[in-house]
Amino acid sequence: MGLFKNIKLAIAYRTLKQELSAIKRELKPTKFNFNQIRTVGILFDASNPEDFELVKRYLVYLRESNKKVKVLGFFSDKKIPELTYSKLEYDFFSLKELNWYGKPSTHIIENFINEEYDLLIDLNIHDHFPLKYIAALSKAKFKVGKYKEQDEIIYDMMIDSDNTQKLKYFLRQVDTYIAMLNKPEVNLN
Repeated sequence: MGLFKNIKLAIAYRTLKQELSAIKRELKPTKFNFNQIRTVGILFDASNPEDFELVKRYLVYLRESNKKVKVLGFFSDKKIPELTYSKLEYDFFSLKELNWYGKPSTHIIENFINEEYDLLIDLNIHDHFPLKYIAALSKAKFKVGKYKEQDEIIYDMMIDSDNTQKLKYFLRQVDTYIAMLNKPEVNLN
């Protein structure tokens, strides 16, 4: 990574920390019930067609579980390619919607951040700053994302994922850990 890119990223993270310090989030929940969730927000890198198809299938699975889902995809290019998708469930943004240090800013992104999803799933396995920024400022009640020590202030649940793994593996891990949180407690008395 070049020196200029490192400086931009450092400024981006410093700005994000300042914005996060101004936000008071409620304490993290100790219980989580997937069956009670009604709304889900999903963030992902839409640049890879395979990942996009995987997210489409995951959205169908969530809808079949009676969840209202909104997906926000990021294209790491200046232009969003022509796609076939539902405008009700999907929104996209590209490099064109970022400021000089990578902060996303459009009404679509503001709306996504301000929506109080019951669950936010950040499928940002490649650590794109714009997606991390949106996850950090999101008003979602419970946030799930990839483990990175400095991101503990962003997520309520982090999943350690090998950087060599693909999105499909990460999604399986998300489902596994959410299922583990939903297991009834065993009373040993």
